[in-house]
Amino acid sequence: MKKAIPAIMLALSLAVSSAPAYAADNQIKIDGVSVASDVKPEVRDNRTMVPLRVISEILGAKVHWSKPEVTVTKGDMTVILKLSSAAAEKNGEIVQLDVKPYLKHNRVIVPLRFVAEAFGCKVNYSDSTVTVNTPPLVIGGVQVKALQEEFHMTMGGVVQQVKANAFNESIYDIIVENEGAEVDAPASYSWMVNLDVPGSYYKDVQYDFLDAQGNSIQRYDIYSLVNAFPADALSGYPTDLIYDGTEDQWHLFSESAREEIRQLLDTAHENGLVTIISDTVV
Repeated sequence: MKKAIPAIMLALSLAVSSAPAYAADNQIKIDGVSVASDVKPEVRDNRTMVPLRVISEILGAKVHWSKPEVTVTKGDMTVILKLSSAAAEKNGEIVQLDVKPYLKHNRVIVPLRFVAEAFGCKVNYSDSTVTVNTPPLVIGGVQVKALQEEFHMTMGGVVQQVKANAFNESIYDIIVENEGAEVDAPASYSWMVNLDVPGSYYKDVQYDFLDAQGNSIQRYDIYSLVNAFPADALSGYPTDLIYDGTEDQWHLFSESAREEIRQLLDTAHENGLVTIISDTVV
């Protein structure tokens, strides 16, 4: 019996050390903003594990899950992970993870450091807080501090800012990648809907990428064709246009790109990354 007691204690010790150590009070901050999720971060084998989709989307990446494989893409980086497999792919290169991805409450849980660093972010630990700093967007050699969105409605308008590097970079990339052929300026365009001139355009939204002093480095205005005329009167008019205010040039644009930007901004709102500057809507 004297020999059995240490053996039992050793077995219990190994069981405890190999079990996941949960950290319910762990906080994750991306660019200084706390991340909210229905699945709490937890620690396994001294690695902070987080829900993949929430973290990836806040980093401006897209997630596609086809069991047991999940693919995360952003720009020219593609990461592929598999449930219960330590082997991951980063742009085709096999990388070994310290902890295998697993499923919890129908969420894919992955090592935070691997995902963050794969997309160029820096991870730091302080007490119970994990801080992820994303690289800033740089336009023309100038660092972007915030993306300012302005839109108007019949009774007022809203000006708001996103101070999240990953979102600003993703939105900028969507605009640049979907900026189509250069076109002439429309005969009529404004914040107001013109119901007198077929082929007039309504300004949906204005985006300004701001520097640290609040000056606009790059401005884009997105316009929609006023669709209040017979179809034959609108023949030949593109439905979406974008105006490059910095270069003073008009280009074709796409509704799908505009919707993609809107989805990113909705995600930013949900995660507390948007600050209202003014709201005059009544």
